[in-house]
Amino acid sequence: MYQVATGSLSPGEIAAPLRGILGRQKNTQVLLGEAVDIDPKSRRIVLRDGTTFDYDSLIVATGSVNSYYGNDAWEQWAPSLKTLEEALRVRGKILYAFEAAERVLEPKERRAWLTFVIVGAGTTGLELAGALAEISRETLRHDFRSIRPQEALIVLIEGSPRVLPPYPEDLSAKADHLLTILGIQVRKGVRVVDIDRDGVTFVAGSERERLEARTVLWAGGVKASDFGKRLASRTEADTDKADRIRVKPDLTIPDFPDIYVVGDLTLASRADGRQMPGVAQVAMQGGAYVAKAIVRRMNGSKEPTAFRYFDKGDMAVIGRAAAVANIFGLHVSGFPAWLVWLFVHLMYIVEFQSRVLVFIQWGFQ
Repeated sequence: MYQVATGSLSPGEIAAPLRGILGRQKNTQVLLGEAVDIDPKSRRIVLRDGTTFDYDSLIVATGSVNSYYGNDAWEQWAPSLKTLEEALRVRGKILYAFEAAERVLEPKERRAWLTFVIVGAGTTGLELAGALAEISRETLRHDFRSIRPQEALIVLIEGSPRVLPPYPEDLSAKADHLLTILGIQVRKGVRVVDIDRDGVTFVAGSERERLEARTVLWAGGVKASDFGKRLASRTEADTDKADRIRVKPDLTIPDFPDIYVVGDLTLASRADGRQMPGVAQVAMQGGAYVAKAIVRRMNGSKEPTAFRYFDKGDMAVIGRAAAVANIFGLHVSGFPAWLVWLFVHLMYIVEFQSRVLVFIQWGFQ
C-alpha cells in the first residue's frame, strides 16, 4: 500500500476485484452493499439501502479504521493508508508538495512544502518514511530545477520511547539506525496535540513545539469499524478500548455460535494468554480456520476446535536492501531481511500476473 502511496506501484498491481478472484467459485455470489445493522436473534443483516439478508453462518471481517484518538478533525490534514483510495490521496498530496515547492520563492514557505511528517513509527510509518526518503533522494532528484528534492526533511514522530514498539528491542534499535542512514529524523517520546493545514504541534517532555509542514501523514492507531461497533452492541459482546470484540477460542461471539469474527475486529488470546496481534497473518489464518469450521459443522461435527495461531514472525522494510525481520525467533536485518520481505510479499499477491509485474517493477527501482 505504501508503494502505491509513493508512486512505485499502481493499485491494479497489488489488488484484484473480488469477482475476478471468485469467478470460478460457482457457489459464491458477490454483491456490492454496505452492512449497517444486524439482528442476531433473527439471523439477518441490513444494508444501507434497506435490503436485508438472512444467514445461517455469518463471518464478520470488516477490519479496522483509523483512530485519531478523538481528534477526528485531523483526518482532513493527515490522511492514512487503510484503503487504496487513501493511498491515492496520499500519493497526490506527496507529489503536489514537490510541485508547490518548485513554484514558491520564499525560503520559509518552500521549506514547509518540503517537510514531511509521519505520525506513528510502527511498520506502516517506517515503510512510508523509507519510501519517501527514496523517492526524494533518488526517483525525483533530477526532475526539478528550482528545488533539490533530496533536501526534503522527513520527520517520523512516535509517542513510545522507541520505533517499532511491538518488535524486540534489538530489531527496534537496528531499524532506528537504518532510518538515520536514510536521513530520516526520528522524534521519540513525543505526543501530538494538534494537526492543521500548516503543520503539527507536539509535546516533548515539558516543551511544546511547532513544526511547519504542508504534508502530514497518519500511521497511528486504529479502532473497530462502524459495523463492528453495531455488532458488539446488538450482541452485547465484551469489547476493549478500540471496540474490538472479545471472542471465544473458536472465534465466535459468546451466545452466538453462528457469528464468527475474523481479523482486526477480533480480540482473542493465544493458548499462553497473550493477545493475538492485529496483523495480516492472524486474519488470514483466522479466515482459513473459520471456513473449515463451517464445513465441519455442515458435515455434522458439533464440537468446535479452538483456533491456534501460528506466529511466523514480523517484518518491516525501511528502504532498498534495508529491513528488519523476526522470523520464527531469528532476528535478521539489512539485505537478508529485505530479500525475505520481497519473497513473502510477492507470494501473497493474489494474481500470478500481478506477481510478475510487481517483480519487474521492483527490479527496475
